[in-house]
Amino acid sequence: MAERPGDQIETARSAAKEGVLADGGEDGAALREKWRLDTLREYHLLDTDPEQAFDRVTALVADLFDAPIALVSLVDDCRQWFKSAHGLDASETPRNISFCQHVVADERPVIVTDPLNDPRFADNPLVTGDPHIRFYAGVPLRAHNGAVLGTLCVIDREPREAPDAKAMQRLEDFAAIVMAEAELRRTAFERDEARRMLERALDFSSIAIWQFDPITDAIRWQGAAAELWGGDFAAALPTAEAVFGRIHPDDRAMVRAAVDEAVSSGAPYATEFRVQHPERGVRWLAGRADWDVRLNEAVLTGINVDITEQKSRQENANLLMRELHHRMRNLFATVGAIISLTRHSADGVDDYVERINSRLDALNRAQNVLLGANFMTGSMHALMREVEAAFPRIHWTGPDLLLPENALVAMALLFNELATNAVKHGALSTEHGRVEVSWTQEGGEEDDRRFRMTWTETGGAQVVGAPQRTSFGTLLMERSVRNNLGGTIERHWEPTGLVCEITLPARWREA
Repeated sequence: MAERPGDQIETARSAAKEGVLADGGEDGAALREKWRLDTLREYHLLDTDPEQAFDRVTALVADLFDAPIALVSLVDDCRQWFKSAHGLDASETPRNISFCQHVVADERPVIVTDPLNDPRFADNPLVTGDPHIRFYAGVPLRAHNGAVLGTLCVIDREPREAPDAKAMQRLEDFAAIVMAEAELRRTAFERDEARRMLERALDFSSIAIWQFDPITDAIRWQGAAAELWGGDFAAALPTAEAVFGRIHPDDRAMVRAAVDEAVSSGAPYATEFRVQHPERGVRWLAGRADWDVRLNEAVLTGINVDITEQKSRQENANLLMRELHHRMRNLFATVGAIISLTRHSADGVDDYVERINSRLDALNRAQNVLLGANFMTGSMHALMREVEAAFPRIHWTGPDLLLPENALVAMALLFNELATNAVKHGALSTEHGRVEVSWTQEGGEEDDRRFRMTWTETGGAQVVGAPQRTSFGTLLMERSVRNNLGGTIERHWEPTGLVCEITLPARWREA
């Protein structure tokens, strides 16, 4: 069976670690040394101040072995640095002359009874010069992962016999104590670093954390409290009563009731409310909390999250749904009126179906434009592109304007009736006929501004005058212009074809 991705990653990590530990040759040694030095830096001990916990160990070891010098030595890349140096004033020595480097290299205790008789150390400056080492016994300081970071060693200025196994075991026990102390510092540093990272993450996440003590009314804050409650939160909001003062007056009683219910019943707390943020104005917050029981006391630990944008989107969605409902009612009313009135002007079932389909197509063109925008306004150019797609020989020019829904529907029906009549009786009934539509929106005082549009047909059948009877289409055009748009419509039958002029109050802004 195939390994899961997580298992594959863990296998790869284990293989890499084993490669570092077991690989031979120069490359393997370099990798192993890098791994050891990386481990050493995890403990954050290099170049730190003296500490009693380590100094006590070297003092005890020196006394136990009756030796003048005892060291906690950490072997860095180019030096050995002494975290504790009992009986020695130096804080470090070069690594290449150190005795401790041999303990690190061999990863086992090293005992030198007389360096002058050992070819490795006979010419060593630490032997021929200060501190005149004549005896050395060092044991490894092993990290949590097995890496040897340095040594705990004893040094004498006189040659002496090798310590027995019991004495070396004691030295290794003290080395374990040194590493236990170092491990405490490593884990404390990791804990503090993790806490700092968490606090920074909370700041970036815009989440405020709080703890409320119902007995003292005190509140402690962490995270993005300044962003959610105001930059003065530490001084201004130390108690729940002060927090209630910053909650919006209309929501204050509701939040107080939710907190009182949580306190009295021990249930979790959850609510949404507005706050009067001193820098950002009114903001919506969500609050969630549960009880943290500690011995005989309980505190309510919770979070706040800014939900202003979500509330705004929800309000806009509700507004849009109400507007859509209103538009749909208007649309159904328009469709109903078209169906009812078309019935009286149709010459038969086929004619009735054709007229209904044509007018419903006009409504569909208007709805396509509205759907492409925001349901409330539509572009004049977008509407004309829909008309041109249905009637390709209609050409148009004019500024793009934003029409409200009722005006867009009225214009769509107007163009449809004009185009349908042109197909049946006018310019679009012949192969070479065409229609030119142009409009302008005049400037001037707002009350006197006018929208003027001209529909001009050429190349069609010769129509010498107005129809003998007023059709429903004509009535629909006149009602669209006069009743819905508050304008005028005039039609002239010129020798070249129909010219229709429409004048409306200029209430539309440019897109």
